[in-house]
Amino acid sequence: MSKAGYYGKLFIGGDWHEATGGKRRDVINPANGKVIGTVAAGTTADIDRAAQAARTAFDSGVWSGLPGRERSRVLLKVSQLIRERADELAEAESADVGKPIMFAKNIDVPTAADQFEYFAAQAQLLDGSVRNAPLPVHAYTRREPVGVVAAVTPFNFPLILSSSKFAPGLAAGNTFVHKPASETSLSALILADIVTAAGVPRGVFNVVTGSGSALGDHLVTHPLIDKIAFTGSVEVGSHVAEIAGKVLKPVTAELGGNGPNILFADADIDKAVGTVISAFVFNTGQFCMAGPRLLVERPLYETVLDILGKAVGGVPLGDPSNPGTVIGPLVSKDQLDKVSGMVEAARAAGARIVAGGRKLDIDGGYFYAPTVIADINDRAPCVREEVFGPVLTVQPFDSEEEAIARANGTRYGLAAGVQTTDIARAHRVAARLEAGIVWVNGWAMLDPSIPFGGVRNSGWGRESGEEALLSYTRSKSVVIALG
Repeated sequence: MSKAGYYGKLFIGGDWHEATGGKRRDVINPANGKVIGTVAAGTTADIDRAAQAARTAFDSGVWSGLPGRERSRVLLKVSQLIRERADELAEAESADVGKPIMFAKNIDVPTAADQFEYFAAQAQLLDGSVRNAPLPVHAYTRREPVGVVAAVTPFNFPLILSSSKFAPGLAAGNTFVHKPASETSLSALILADIVTAAGVPRGVFNVVTGSGSALGDHLVTHPLIDKIAFTGSVEVGSHVAEIAGKVLKPVTAELGGNGPNILFADADIDKAVGTVISAFVFNTGQFCMAGPRLLVERPLYETVLDILGKAVGGVPLGDPSNPGTVIGPLVSKDQLDKVSGMVEAARAAGARIVAGGRKLDIDGGYFYAPTVIADINDRAPCVREEVFGPVLTVQPFDSEEEAIARANGTRYGLAAGVQTTDIARAHRVAARLEAGIVWVNGWAMLDPSIPFGGVRNSGWGRESGEEALLSYTRSKSVVIALG
């Protein structure tokens, strides 16, 4: 991986800086446990500097005051540079997260570029409307940027989940302070270099790396910051919403998920099982919109278990830098221990381990075998809570009503799936699933034009689509007397 000169520094006000106090933390490659570099350990003083730079840039109008068409041209350049630096970004993402290089190159980088390209077009369409009030007035609305946005992003999709905030937020004219996950900050630093090269003005985009526990509350409650865009766990998201609410600051939050995938007996079984596997092993299961809960109509239950038990062991697992690898390591030893502990609890409670169920000793990395668990009840932690690893629970059902009730039976509501060849059933079940996005006969079919986000404990607000753009604006009404 390239040793970029700005690794280990913060990006504030258009320049690279050491953290206040000069401290850094090691970056660990989860595939082998080795140190691959350092990032700055930012402090609250660095948050202050970044917030002031973003506020000064916003108030100056150097970005917010540009016509949408001019912002559009810059965002198109960002998209172009992401594609030109695809290898560098993919290598950093793979080494930092443990993400298979195949996915980093073919999914993460193109998705980030697509986000900027899509919202470059949307920047030109942002507009208000005239209102026909029964008064002697001319009334209209304006869509204006919110101001300074604090973007807090997680470890699993650093590039995609940051771009899904920056692209609409910048398109609307906002400025940013970005606090990436402490474990996976490298692509955020590359992106800072890219947006600067594309022509985003100084101070509009700022990156402060460091510990979330040390910086989070200060960032969320900072008086110079106007909005919080957060992706992360339910517990941290709840805390962010609580402290932001005390200072009446708007928050959009995409939180955890525990997606149910319902496989009906009329499904194309070969296609459905392939979808099931990809839904729970993609990104080593570290995917909020994964499908770790499979509900199978009873006539197919043992058949599907047999197919899964034979198939998942053949999914290529190992060194994420190998182009053929599909499953890489988990992001850290702590995450590996959490996943292992949840599976062992299921085993101890009498669940049947159909496949996997063990840590793997590969080059000192944090690997866990793709795991299929059967004969498990609805109260088991592996069913009720987000495992965030390559673990699939499989449960039978006897009726459509039962499948829907069990699918909706957790506190989450981020993503869900329906596998069926009955088009009427597909529409009927999709309408009743409590999730922000429902996929039919597939999984993770995403595009910058398609919004996604959570309901219930999976959060509120939407990423992607027109909905995301509007969430980075506020509406102002102008009413002019005509007499």
